[in-house]
Amino acid sequence: MNQHSQRPADQLFTERTPRVVAASKLLRAAGRRKAGRFLAEGSNAVTSALAAGLVDELFVTEEGALRYPHLLTGPVAHVTDRAMRGLSDTVTPPGIVAVCRALPLAQVPVGARLVAVPVDASEPGNAGTVIRVADAVGADAVVLAGEAVDPMNGKVVRSSAGSVFHLPVVQESDPMGAIAGLRESGLTVLATAADGEVSLDDADELLTGPTAWLFGNEAHGLSRELQAFADHRVSIPIRGRAESLNLATAASICLYASSRVQNRG
Repeated sequence: MNQHSQRPADQLFTERTPRVVAASKLLRAAGRRKAGRFLAEGSNAVTSALAAGLVDELFVTEEGALRYPHLLTGPVAHVTDRAMRGLSDTVTPPGIVAVCRALPLAQVPVGARLVAVPVDASEPGNAGTVIRVADAVGADAVVLAGEAVDPMNGKVVRSSAGSVFHLPVVQESDPMGAIAGLRESGLTVLATAADGEVSLDDADELLTGPTAWLFGNEAHGLSRELQAFADHRVSIPIRGRAESLNLATAASICLYASSRVQNRG
């Protein structure tokens, strides 16, 4: 039996234990800002956080200790199921949560060839999925531009499946400034638009060079002003009856297209 798997009830932290109370405050943005810490929940996120060297403490239930014995390194606090529910924003907590130091301030790497730029991405699940897709296709960075969700929001971290720890996630409140900086770095800026002049089917030549993709938010898409500021507006052909694509889906299609062209041959 693993030494971490079974603990007497009086050795388990409860929802009232000060360390658990302090960690639970990290579920809120104000708590994260004040503490300079955030929570990574589930095996994928915890594995990546440990690999990045950002974990200060692990909280684990008895079931979690049995399921993830390979992750129980460093300071480990064993908690009750009720305490774990207080550390989670999911309906069914996975049984392991890491308290992590804040993600380091990031910049787009010099020489970047593929960058995803969601603008005003307010839905955490979509933002996390874009980060995950960018990581999967080998993009160099994600720039969360405008009034975007906190990348250390629990749902963003969870939706990214640990990818927030794998590539630079840049926060830039000024979308125009972000676009100008990317262009100055030698990237061609492409904006997704339903009525774009260039079809993604015909965009391979544009995609061969360093590229930054702009994606609009879930409710309103990209503003006309930002579309006009891009180098080209690109449409994704829709051949079925769907009216549109959401942010994460559009990003997946465009980033994969760029990766395919850039890595061809």
